[in-house]
Amino acid sequence: MNNQTIIANGLSKAYGDKIVLNNIDFATEQGRIYGMIGPSGSGKTTFIKMLVGMEKPDTGSVHVLNTPMPNLEVLQRIGYMAQSDALYPTLTGKENLQFFASLFKLNKHEQKERIAYVAKLVNLTDDLHKKVTNYSGGMKRRLSLAIALVQNPEVLILDEPTVGIDPALRFQLWEELIRLKEEERKTILITTHVMDEANRCDFVSMLRGGSIIAHGSPQALKDQFDVETLDEVFLHAGRTSI
Repeated sequence: MNNQTIIANGLSKAYGDKIVLNNIDFATEQGRIYGMIGPSGSGKTTFIKMLVGMEKPDTGSVHVLNTPMPNLEVLQRIGYMAQSDALYPTLTGKENLQFFASLFKLNKHEQKERIAYVAKLVNLTDDLHKKVTNYSGGMKRRLSLAIALVQNPEVLILDEPTVGIDPALRFQLWEELIRLKEEERKTILITTHVMDEANRCDFVSMLRGGSIIAHGSPQALKDQFDVETLDEVFLHAGRTSI
């Protein structure tokens, strides 16, 4: 499978009569950022959950790091941030990070280093002693992102990670994501509604009605449809897919 880190073949999923994903093929390579964009209900979150083994496809297969999913050992090598925060509200931010770091079998020294790094990255260092029940929505999203990064994963799968995060911190986080893919060769898959973020990805997949209607680098997609923006790409691709 060469340096492909995620391979999805023929993924389909339906709930009753509603088709959520329709024969999705998708692959990533090491050291790239992949963006997945589409409106609510287009199948992005279901697809993400299949990659980490939280949803089972009706048909098709998923391999991550050359291993069929779900696989507990491979999950140790994936940083996953869900669309909804899965935190322990009665614990402090630091206690949440320590708990998840312990699940990834980091020793005490590694835990201390990684927690300091991720807390600084998401601008929570001064709030780690506070209980999560007292965090704002944006702080909870930042803590969830820190947890996804705490074990220094090879693959990052982030579902709407910047929702509720202020523009300055969003810029900082994207600078770090780009560093991680360039210097540490991490594979990053991110869903987003923000077209400016999609423009910073190496490749973009556009979902509509459970199908990928366009895929390629942001510039290649603009050239293909002879338009200036990814919003226009989505509109044109949506028309041609009907």
